Amino acid sequence: MTALQAANSTDHFIEANGVNLHYLDYGTRGRRPMLCLHGGAAHAHWFDYVAPGFTAEHHVYAMDSRGHGDSARADAKTYTWHTFAADVNALAEKLDLQDYVLVGHSMGGMISLVNAATHPGRIGALIIVDSVMLMPMERVTRMNAFGTVPARAYATQEELIARYRLEGGEKQLTAPAVLRRMATYGSRQNADGTWQHKSDRGVYANFSQIEGVPFWEKIKVPALVIRGGAHSPRFTPEMMAEIHARAPQVQVATVDDSDHHVTLDNPQGFIEVVRNFLRA
Repeated sequence: MTALQAANSTDHFIEANGVNLHYLDYGTRGRRPMLCLHGGAAHAHWFDYVAPGFTAEHHVYAMDSRGHGDSARADAKTYTWHTFAADVNALAEKLDLQDYVLVGHSMGGMISLVNAATHPGRIGALIIVDSVMLMPMERVTRMNAFGTVPARAYATQEELIARYRLEGGEKQLTAPAVLRRMATYGSRQNADGTWQHKSDRGVYANFSQIEGVPFWEKIKVPALVIRGGAHSPRFTPEMMAEIHARAPQVQVATVDDSDHHVTLDNPQGFIEVVRNFLRA
């Protein structure tokens, strides 16, 4: 259950790496930057309920990856891990983010990891939230097939909201009001009056397997791995041993009373573990 109200933010668009990217600015200017990246088929508002916990000490941003939210759709061939990561780096350059905290959830966590390993100059700390370090090929194949199916159109936005579900977790712990907010910001109206999800299915059509563990060898900044609940299948002790062999400085924390969508399921718990890490 969410313990906070959704934060106010301002919408901005910027051309970066050849695409028009949308991002939210939660404030507070002049403080250490924090840039947040959502997961697949999600959007920047995934951080609405945790941003208020950081704005006292950070200038918090959240961006929509290309093909998601209000960022531009692109050629499906550009939906690659390295291009997504290059988008993040280009946005950070355009906003002149220095020593910033990079937070990535799920797919956004892998993008953050690739970005931190390949564009390390500006990043001061890395936080990866319940991400898969190696997607099983069977699941990748299913995602590719899903990406070729035309997106469903709904007669009304209310119909879309009513059918909206979160993927990636076994439990549905997100409060109904929070889920409704995510569905509302994740939907758009077509020219014919119907409604559909904003995310481009081409992202799935071009989804590829990537092995995350080797990237940790290049991570030199302080880093935190967050597990979505004690029963999360991601970041097992065996996986953390592999990561620590490459990056001994990496810390790990579990947010109780949450599933995969940690920032929505237990915002206060997420804020506490991140604050503890950043203040250490």
